[in-house]
Amino acid sequence: MDPTAADTLSSIARDWAIALTERRSVTGTDDEKSFGPWLAKVLGERPPFDRAKIWTIEVEPGDGRHCVAMLVPGAGRGTVVLTGHYDTVSTRDYGDLEALATQPAKVTPALASSLVGVETDQGNLARTDLETGQFLAGRGLLDMKAGLAAGLAVCNVFANGGGTAGNLLFLAVPDEENNSAGARKAVQMLPALEREHDLQILAAINLDAIADDGDGSKGRVIALGTVGKLLPTAFVVGIPTHSGFPLNGLNAATIAAAIAARLEWAAELTETSQMLSATPPSLLSIRDGKAAYDVTTPATAFATFNVLSYRRAPHEVLARFDQLCLEAARGCLEALARRPTDGSASRGGRSISLYRYEAVVDRLDIEDRSRLAEVTADLARVDLPLSEQCRLATQEAWRLSRLSGPAIVTGFGSMPYLATSLSDAPGARRLKTIVKRLATESAALYGTTITCTDYFAGISDMSFFGEVAADGLDIVGRNTPLWTQGVRWPKTHALANIPTINIGPWGRDYHTPLERLHIGYAFDVLPRVLSDVCAALLANES
Repeated sequence: MDPTAADTLSSIARDWAIALTERRSVTGTDDEKSFGPWLAKVLGERPPFDRAKIWTIEVEPGDGRHCVAMLVPGAGRGTVVLTGHYDTVSTRDYGDLEALATQPAKVTPALASSLVGVETDQGNLARTDLETGQFLAGRGLLDMKAGLAAGLAVCNVFANGGGTAGNLLFLAVPDEENNSAGARKAVQMLPALEREHDLQILAAINLDAIADDGDGSKGRVIALGTVGKLLPTAFVVGIPTHSGFPLNGLNAATIAAAIAARLEWAAELTETSQMLSATPPSLLSIRDGKAAYDVTTPATAFATFNVLSYRRAPHEVLARFDQLCLEAARGCLEALARRPTDGSASRGGRSISLYRYEAVVDRLDIEDRSRLAEVTADLARVDLPLSEQCRLATQEAWRLSRLSGPAIVTGFGSMPYLATSLSDAPGARRLKTIVKRLATESAALYGTTITCTDYFAGISDMSFFGEVAADGLDIVGRNTPLWTQGVRWPKTHALANIPTINIGPWGRDYHTPLERLHIGYAFDVLPRVLSDVCAALLANES
């Protein structure tokens, strides 16, 4: 790429990054709802996009949140999708600097000044970064508006004649920080868009950020897939009793605590990758079922766990989870039975059953199933986290089943994010060949090294665009109580199954007030990498 074109890409990426960041779009707020129509309007006013087709897609009728689509046409049917999310996490954590949180030029020096005298490793590194001038602060700048800006810079040059072969489809979506409703909606619309505009989508490039606390070598990466994430849940049913007579019952919270201890960092649920360190499972929430204080031991308890995977299918994750829950619960009962009870009757001989959510539902007759459907529909309308809605639905299913404890009911409590990777299909192999070549030649091409890694380390919208084993979703659907009313997984076109990679900016500490973007890579290198990948993919389309 000649220096003039590179300078143009860099300046356009910087301008878009600042403009997008200065427009607030915290997830779940009116700002998120207004961002999509605003962006579509601004795109339509930019001369380079006179020939582009720009429109918005509402997530659901009356929802108010919109995906923004822009088709930049060239010659031929081949199309590359450039996509990312525009919603951000809250700005409240900035405290006194909240008013400046989305103004990079102002918050950067203010944040650096606020860190003077802060004697923590994280604070010292942030202050040094900001004082060097190599990093720029601001909520959402790193995660992930600089990525969107790089994509728009490529679209700008493409529209101005920088690329004539093929087409670019830019998609900016909401709700990634919550349940990825935007990406899921966009994916559902892709088959219709291909037919309507006579396109052939060759690949998708997600533009999400990479975190690196070191020299940037782990941030300057092209991810060939993404990690998967499930939220297995354990609903524990005990035998409640007056706390003055604990031997007459069985405390559900005690069993749940034993399960939590056994599952934490459990090797059996820790999957390794050749290029990434393993991330073990961890407890995300645990609570009993009591609505208020009293002296009765908890009848129920509920625990949720974060489980990441690279290749394991959901059925294997749930099978291992079930086994560990039973092992922990039985070990807990055996330990309790061995404890002295002042001559009271031995508590030995108790057993505990394990059911999956679907097995509990299978026991219900038509009338009870109808009642459960009503309850889950009501829960879906209540402003509660999906995991809490699933807890309450499981509680109702258990009540209707007329089963008795002690028992464990396992299932899932969140939107599933499936792991993706490039397949052996010709299009995926071609994409892998292109990016690996660019990575190998990166020092000469871009003046810095870039590497390829098998998986993007965080959950992302790639799970819906990329190539996945969709057959594993069946068991998730049957064991997620709010699957129909809450998750609302579509019956068709839920997953695009497009060869998908991630190429995004790098920086540090996103989701914290210290969020900051490495300027040189985001504005000078990233747009050029994206441009070269798109050009190589579309080379035969003119």
